[in-house]
Amino acid sequence: MELVALRTFQAVVEEGGILAASRKLNTVQSNVTGRIRRLEEELGTELFHRKGRGLELAPSGRVLLDYARRMLLLERETSAAVRQVGESVGELRIGAMETFAAVHLPRALKAVRARHPRVELRVSTDTSAALIERLLDHKLDCAFIGGPVIHPDLAFDELVMEELVQVCAAGADPVLQPVILFREGCAYRTRALAWQRASGHAVADAMEFGTLEGILGCVSVGLGWTLLPRRVVEQSQHRADLTIREVPPQISRVQTGVAYLRAAPPMAAIKTLSDAVAALANGSVESSVQP
Repeated sequence: MELVALRTFQAVVEEGGILAASRKLNTVQSNVTGRIRRLEEELGTELFHRKGRGLELAPSGRVLLDYARRMLLLERETSAAVRQVGESVGELRIGAMETFAAVHLPRALKAVRARHPRVELRVSTDTSAALIERLLDHKLDCAFIGGPVIHPDLAFDELVMEELVQVCAAGADPVLQPVILFREGCAYRTRALAWQRASGHAVADAMEFGTLEGILGCVSVGLGWTLLPRRVVEQSQHRADLTIREVPPQISRVQTGVAYLRAAPPMAAIKTLSDAVAALANGSVESSVQP
């Protein structure tokens, strides 16, 4: 029983059909159909009932689904454990909010490179919600996100207390403008919408962008206002064209830190990275970059 067959079977169930599963797995429908057929032949039973063009899980399929999920989870955990052997060998898959990656990660990654020169660093950015999902799916080793994070399978260490500020173009009145947001799932989006309601704006009066520079670029020319960490705004190339306004503490203060799986094997490079982020944020530059 091959793992690729189990992965294909799980995709068919979760995506609701052969076509959707083939798209998720980035393969052709005939490959998906062939793997399911071979799996049924190997097990000697039907896994699906065919109903026209649709599929419905057979009783044997429901049993297999439970085992398949457990086996695939074990495969991911095994892979992670092997990758994380030792302090200076392996791969570190890092997820981060785009704002965090722009301000905090570059020099902290330098510290990891100095202390763990043989660790391969892979960095990707996304919203906090998407990063948590990828972390739970064992596709990331750690994620730097806005907190607090409350989940039985995740640990969260606060590293930085970010101050969110309202940002608009110099001379602009944000009351007359729409809010410009990151896409759904961003930790700052919820606070921006709450501040929008508190300020008397219509919640529907909003624009959405996928990048930090896109948001600040539009704000700088007067297309709207946004809510972002003060550090991000102060380091932006658009700073001269922006006005920063403070917001109430219940909106402005955001715990930001590193999330990771409680059950994952410990990885020294994650601690090095986290310590470097905290040290740099607190001004302890030397301790954060020494190997």
